[in-house]
Amino acid sequence: MKRTIRTTALTVGALIGALALPAGPAQAATTTARIDLRVLVVSDGGPATDAIAAELDTAGTPYTEVDLTRADRPTIDAAFLADTVDGRPRAKYQAVVLPNDNPFAAGSAEMSALAAYEQTYAIPQVDAYTYARPQVGLQVPTFGGYSGSVDGVRAQVTAAGRAGPFGYLDGAVPFEDNSPTVGESYAYLSAPAAGADFTPYVQAPVPGTTKSGSLVGEYRHDGRRELVVTFVYNQYQQQFRLLARGIVEWMTGGVHLGASRNYFAVHVDDVFAADDRWDTELNCTPGDVDCPDGEGTPDPIRMTPADVDQAIAWQNSRRLTLDLAYNAAGSVDQREDNNGVDRLADKLIADRGQFRWINHTYTHAYLGCEQNVTVVPWTCATNVDGSTKWVSLATIDYEIATNRAWGQVAGLPLETDELVTGEHSGLKILPQQPQDNPNLGPSLTVEGVKWLASDNSRDPEQRRIGPATTVSRYPMNVFYNAGRAAEQVDEYNWLYTSRAQGGSGICEDNPATTTCLPAPLDPATGYTDHIVPLETRIALGHVLSNDPKPHFIHQSNLAEDRIAYPVLNGVLDGYDALFADNTPVVNLRMKAIGAELQRRAAWKSAVQAGRVTAYRVGTTVTVQGPAGTVVPATLPTGSTLGNAAYGTAYAGAVSGWTASPGTPLTFTLPSAATAPAAHPDGTAATTAPAPRTEVPAGVTQRVSTTPGS
Repeated sequence: MKRTIRTTALTVGALIGALALPAGPAQAATTTARIDLRVLVVSDGGPATDAIAAELDTAGTPYTEVDLTRADRPTIDAAFLADTVDGRPRAKYQAVVLPNDNPFAAGSAEMSALAAYEQTYAIPQVDAYTYARPQVGLQVPTFGGYSGSVDGVRAQVTAAGRAGPFGYLDGAVPFEDNSPTVGESYAYLSAPAAGADFTPYVQAPVPGTTKSGSLVGEYRHDGRRELVVTFVYNQYQQQFRLLARGIVEWMTGGVHLGASRNYFAVHVDDVFAADDRWDTELNCTPGDVDCPDGEGTPDPIRMTPADVDQAIAWQNSRRLTLDLAYNAAGSVDQREDNNGVDRLADKLIADRGQFRWINHTYTHAYLGCEQNVTVVPWTCATNVDGSTKWVSLATIDYEIATNRAWGQVAGLPLETDELVTGEHSGLKILPQQPQDNPNLGPSLTVEGVKWLASDNSRDPEQRRIGPATTVSRYPMNVFYNAGRAAEQVDEYNWLYTSRAQGGSGICEDNPATTTCLPAPLDPATGYTDHIVPLETRIALGHVLSNDPKPHFIHQSNLAEDRIAYPVLNGVLDGYDALFADNTPVVNLRMKAIGAELQRRAAWKSAVQAGRVTAYRVGTTVTVQGPAGTVVPATLPTGSTLGNAAYGTAYAGAVSGWTASPGTPLTFTLPSAATAPAAHPDGTAATTAPAPRTEVPAGVTQRVSTTPGS
C-alpha cells in the first residue's frame, strides 16, 4: 500500500509561535509538568493506526482518537493538547500516534501545534506507516534501498532494538506469507539519511544486496523523537503482533496504564470417557447425532495409561500444565464392563497431581433442551402447547454434583466452582436453541458454580448465567472424533470441499466459511502439511494477542496417533523461537482466566465513564479511581507502590493489578526514570515527563477492550 505524504517545513520559531510558548530549550518545566497517562491517536481510517489503537484497547491503555475523515472532529491546537492545572503545566497526552509523519495539508497549523507540543513536553510521536525519505531520517529507497512486497521476509531486531523497546524478542521477526496469490505486506527499506540522527530497531535484508534497510527506527530531530515505521500492517498480522508491545513501550517510555501477557491454556475434554469415532465410509459418527439412529457401528476412542505417561512427559518438557475436564461415568462404565478394571482411571488417579482438573459433568449429558435426534440436524423437543422441553433442574444438579463427588473421593485436586458442561450445553446454541436453559442458572446457584465454560465460536462475550460468569474457550479444529491423522483428514475433506469433489457442500452453502479447500487434502500428508500449520497459526495468533481465553481439545486427540501434539508443539516451538526468556507463556487455570477477563471489563467501564484519573510528575505516578477499581499498570523494573516493590516482572517491565482504595495510588519510578531518555548510541537526549486521564470535550474516549494482567 503506497500513500502520499504531505510534508511541512517548520522552523523552531514557528513551532513555538504555534503553541504560544516562550522560546528556549524544551521547557525546563518538563521535569515538573504533569503528563496525563493517555495516548492521542490521530487516525485516517487506515489499518496501521487502527492496529495501534487495537493494541492500546487490548492492553487497557486509555487513548483519545481523532478521526481525520470526520467533518465534526475537533481541531488539534494548543488548547486541545495542553493547559494548566493547579498552576502546573499539563500535557494531556503522553504520546502521539499519526497515520504518517505529517497527515495534514501543507502549512497546517495543526501539525505546527503538534510539533511544538512534542518539543515542549518531550512527547514522542509514532509514524504508524510512512514512506522512507529524508523528512523521516531515511534515504529514498531508490538510492540503494527497496520498495515492494516483504511477504515471507525474516526481519531482525537490531542490537539497539533489543537493548531498547524490543528487548522481549529473541531477534527474529518473520513476516507472514499465508497465500502465494495475495500480497500481504508492503514495505520501504532504506538506510539512514546522511547526517540524520536515526537508529534502526528492526531491519530486513535489501533484496539483491548484502545491506539491510530499516522497517522500524527512531528519528531524533528538532528536539523531537519519532518512531518511524515503513511497512504496512493490520492488527491481526503476526509481524505487528510481535512488535506491538515494543511500539507501546517506546511511545510511553514504559510507563502506562494497562498491561499485557502472552497466554496459553489447553483444556482436554471427556477425560475417562470414550469419544465416538468418525466413519470414513458413512461420513458421519456412529453413536453421535450426526449419524441416523442405528447407522454404523460405534468404535470409540479412549486414552490408555501409556497416553497418560506421554501427556506428563510432554507437560514437563514444555513447562505447561494441561487442564483435564473429566466425566466420571466413563470410568464407572469401564469398570462395570471389565470386572472392575479400569487401568486408565487407575493411572490418572495415581498421577492426579500432575494435572489441573475441571468438572465436566458425570455422563456428559446434554443439558439444554431435550433433543429430538430423529432428524439431522437435531431439533428441540416441544410440549403439547409448543413450548420447549427443557432438561430439568434435578438432572442438571445430578450431573454436576455426582461428578464432583466422584472426583473428590478420587482425590482429584478440583476447584469446585469451575464447570464445563457437555458440549457447553445448557447455554444457547443457534439455530436450535436461541436461549439458555432456564434451569441452568438455578442449578449453578445450588451447586456453587462461579465459572462456566462457553464456546468462543458461538458465545464469545463474557456474561452472567445465574451466579456464574462464562469463560469462553477457543475450539481447536482437531476433531473430537478423530484418534488418527487419516480420520482427521477424511472428515476435514468432507466438511471443507465441494459436493463435486466428494465433500458435504457446507462451504458452498456458507461462503463465509474460511477453512474451505480448493481441493481435497492428501490423506497421507494433509494433516501435517495443511491442518497443523493452519491450526498452529490460528492458536499462536491468540497467544500473541494478550488473549487469556483457553483452547480446548478432547482426550481422543491424546490417544492413538496423538494428533494434538503437533499443533501444541507448533504453537510453543513457534513462540520459543520468537520471544526472550523474560517473556514466557502464561498458563492460567480456568477461574483465573475468568477473573482476568472480569477485571478487564470492569476497568474498561471505569475509564470510559471518566472515573479514573492518572498522571505522572517526574518519578511519581498518581492514579485515582472509585474505591474497588482494580487498576492495571505497566512500569519500569524497580518501581514501587508505597514502600513495597510493585508488580510482577514480564517482558522487561513490571505490571499487575492493584485495587484502588478510593484515594490516590502513588507509584514511584526508579530514579533513572528522571534522566533524559538514553540515546540508542549511549549519549544523552531530551526527555519527557509522563501521564493522567482526561478526555477533551467532543472527542470519543477509548480504553482497552481488554486490559492486561
